[in-house]
Amino acid sequence: MIRVALASETDFDGWRGAARALASNAVPSADVVWQVGEGGLFDTLSDPLPPMRGEVRVPKAFVGLARNVICHRDSERFAKLYRILLCLQLQPGLLAHETDDDIRWLKACDKAIRRDLHKMHAFVRFRKLGERDGREVFASWFEPSHRIEALTADFFVKRFTGMDWAIVTPEARIVWEGGQLSLGPGGTRDEVPEDDAIEDQWKSYFRSIFNPARLKPKAMQAEMPKKYWKNLPEAPLIPELMAEADSRAKAMQDAAPTLPTALTDRLKRGPVEHDIATLEGARKAAAACTRCPLHQDATQTVFGEGPADAKLMIVGEQPGDREDLAGRPFVGPAGELFDRALAEAGMERGTLHLTNAVKHFKFIARGKRRIHQNPSTGEIEMCRWWLDLERELVRPKLILAMGASAARAVLGRKVTIRDARAREEDLGAARLRVTVHPSYLLRLPDDAARAEEYRWFVEDLRAAQARVEALAA
Repeated sequence: MIRVALASETDFDGWRGAARALASNAVPSADVVWQVGEGGLFDTLSDPLPPMRGEVRVPKAFVGLARNVICHRDSERFAKLYRILLCLQLQPGLLAHETDDDIRWLKACDKAIRRDLHKMHAFVRFRKLGERDGREVFASWFEPSHRIEALTADFFVKRFTGMDWAIVTPEARIVWEGGQLSLGPGGTRDEVPEDDAIEDQWKSYFRSIFNPARLKPKAMQAEMPKKYWKNLPEAPLIPELMAEADSRAKAMQDAAPTLPTALTDRLKRGPVEHDIATLEGARKAAAACTRCPLHQDATQTVFGEGPADAKLMIVGEQPGDREDLAGRPFVGPAGELFDRALAEAGMERGTLHLTNAVKHFKFIARGKRRIHQNPSTGEIEMCRWWLDLERELVRPKLILAMGASAARAVLGRKVTIRDARAREEDLGAARLRVTVHPSYLLRLPDDAARAEEYRWFVEDLRAAQARVEALAA
């Protein structure tokens, strides 16, 4: 039996050094006892720690997880981490096994630590103690669920570099004084004053930013659990603000002025004339397009880009979230896959005219996320005017439509990818080929199917390039 004495409850370096030496000798986890400090009853009966033999390799992610989990209050954490370390020597991919009991425990502990860090970052409240050598001095009392003081120190140093401060907890204290960081023993609540001169200012600020119209008590309590309220100066205000939320929200509604909508403003300004005889003129005109309701929520019009005399025009379906923000087609995740496929097909993006069937991003909002929605037939038809104008100005030899919406916009009728992909359409001034949209490849859940579809997609690009060269010859 080997007894390993660690310097403290969060002695990650001590655990790491001992664990590496033990693992390099393949010492079973059942033969190791982990303890904090010396002086145990059976210390003299312990076998010595063996010297390091050979290499011990673990994924980089495990080191980060272990560094966090050492701070967890689970009394078995040292032994469990060592057991996982041993298993990783035989199964390097073990961390991906979500059904493994030890891995579930590891990730649950890491999640608890990260949540505790988040709460400490959010709910530490400093009280001003005075000034010393020209620097303001503050202190705060906080009770974390786990031993995270050392993990969180850098966050507060970066945020409050210009003042001296101390954060006191029951088991440790973090001190930033004169540009020097130190960790010391814990303290008690009465070391930090209950309030200070700026307490009332903080309460006034909190009251002013509290929006009664957006009050969601369950979400608020989930984000700000009651265990933290006793140390928050604004906490006494919360019941009062919640009680009067309905009446304040109604008062806000009654007092709100009736503002003109964005559409009213545009109607007052009237239509703007643009020269649409050039691509640049068409781009400026499209930027003011209000032909369908999609312009109301989108950030901007995403018009086509590429040489005005491109031989190959590639038509996608509609801008995604990233394209909407960047104002360029094919720059999101699907665009990155598209660029990779272009490179494998030996094609240069700068020689192509890239555009979409629909020029505005269509989405529904879910929280902070914007979820892509397929354009309707009516929206495709309304935007078809711009696509036809691009075709007329660029006059490509070949159009490659990616996806059913793009094919419909070019042909003016519904087609299936399976049927249209097998043939080439004669459009008079140009030829049309159809393939899948890169986003379709990203959505495929099966790796083998995705690899096969991607290979086929690259072949479609390669065939389109060869066809363009033949048509231009």
